[in-house]
Amino acid sequence: MSNILTSLENISLSIAGKKILDNVSLTIKSGQIVTIIGPNGAGKTSLLNVFLGLQKAQEGTIFRSPHLCIGYIPQQVAIDPHLPLTVADFILLAKDSSHERLSQVTADVVASHLLEKPIQALSGGEFQRVLLARALIRQPQLLVLDEPAQGVDVNGQAQLYQLLEKLVKQHQFGVLMVSHDLHLVMAKSDQVLCLNQHICCSGSPEDINQHPEYRKLFSTIESESISVYTHNHDHQHNLDGDICPLIQQGKACGTGGQHHG
Repeated sequence: MSNILTSLENISLSIAGKKILDNVSLTIKSGQIVTIIGPNGAGKTSLLNVFLGLQKAQEGTIFRSPHLCIGYIPQQVAIDPHLPLTVADFILLAKDSSHERLSQVTADVVASHLLEKPIQALSGGEFQRVLLARALIRQPQLLVLDEPAQGVDVNGQAQLYQLLEKLVKQHQFGVLMVSHDLHLVMAKSDQVLCLNQHICCSGSPEDINQHPEYRKLFSTIESESISVYTHNHDHQHNLDGDICPLIQQGKACGTGGQHHG
C-alpha cells in the first residue's frame, strides 16, 4: 500500500435524477499515469470533481495517502486580456512558490524563455506548459489534468505527452488525466480506464485497444486508427495552487478556471 497515492471505490453520482457515475473504482500509484477516456457526457470531469471535493458523490469512498499534495490543471483557464501579467508573475501567484522553484519548474517544462512574456501572448502549447509549471511548483505527489491538450495542435499534443512522461519518470509523481483524445494519450499511459458512466474496461493501452467494449464504444474504424505502441516504465486551483469550487468563467481562481461536466 505504500506507493498507493489515492483510490476511489464504488463511486456513484446522480444529478437531478440522472445517473452520472455508476460504481466507479480506480487506484493511482506513484510514478503511474492513469488516463480516463470516454465520449462526451461520459462523466469524466464529474469523476474528477468528486475526487477533488468539488462534487459530493451519493455513494463510495475516497482514500488519499496522508498529506497528499495535488497539482491541478483545469479544463479551461480564462485570463483578463487587460491584466498586466507575465508568465513569471502568473506562476509565482501559486501558493508556496519561490523564485528558486520557478527557475527549476520552468526549466523542467522547457519554458524558461517565456518568463518575461505576457501570459496573454502565449500559444496554446506554451500556455499548457506554463500551467504545468504552475501545477508542479508545489512539488505535488499527484498531478490531476482535465483535458490538458485542449486547444493544442497535434504536434504540440505529442510534445506535451512526451514531456509529461519524462517528468513522471524523473520525479515519480502520479498522474490522473482525463481526455477524449485517443490518438496520442493512450500510448503515454500505464493504465487506461474507458468510462461511460461506469467503467466499460480498464487495463494497459494495448489491452484496451483490443477490448470489445472499447471497440463498441468508439467504433472499430476509430479504434483501429489509433497508433498505440508498447512502452515500458522502470516502475510499474486557484492562482495559489489550491483547489477551488466550481466557478463562473473569469471570476474565481484568479484566472477564472471553468469546468464542464
